[in-house]
Amino acid sequence: MPSKARIALDENLKDVEGLLDLHTLQGGNAPGRRFGLEVLNKSAIVLITSYWEAYCEDIAEEGLEHIVAHAATADVLPTEIKKIIAKELKAENNEIAVWKLSDDKWRQLLQQRLQTLKESRNRKLNTPKYKNIDDLFESAIGLTNVSGKWVWAKKLTAAKARDKLDKFVELRGEIAHRGKAKTSVKKSQVEDYLDFIKNAAAKTGGAVNTHVKAITGKVLWD
Repeated sequence: MPSKARIALDENLKDVEGLLDLHTLQGGNAPGRRFGLEVLNKSAIVLITSYWEAYCEDIAEEGLEHIVAHAATADVLPTEIKKIIAKELKAENNEIAVWKLSDDKWRQLLQQRLQTLKESRNRKLNTPKYKNIDDLFESAIGLTNVSGKWVWAKKLTAAKARDKLDKFVELRGEIAHRGKAKTSVKKSQVEDYLDFIKNAAAKTGGAVNTHVKAITGKVLWD
């Protein structure tokens, strides 16, 4: 069964598929430019980016919740998570703050951080380019370079996948902030972006699943 985040993503992407169906219904499939339908393409680009952003936030949070629930001891936590905890305890300027990690209290500490992390991620991920995605997963669950997993075709290297994502996110920015892109937005771009995000989500989710299993001994989903 897929992760909760992937189930939500697939459900959300039905909106985009609906826009593509409407485009076909109104304009057909014959070659040639359609007039008056670009708004559907622009809307789809904005939606896909929003849903990608939400997926990354959700799967990162799901992974952290899994680690909190199933990690045997604090010793198995990724170094990045340990650094974050240590930094926060140090900031308290309290000589006995370290005792918050005694016994199983580190779980409580991480659980308390979930909402804070979510709020921080929501601010940071309003531009879900690859660098922000990498930073998200490293800070949330200690998973480094998740974008390095974005390889699923012979000619698509991770570097090309990163560049492709960033260009689509930039296109979303042009549409959202200016109301139009530098060039017309085509249905083929929507189809390409939709396929790309489905694959990127699969690779991202797989990396999260492998990562949390290495920490906890339990998979996030089968």
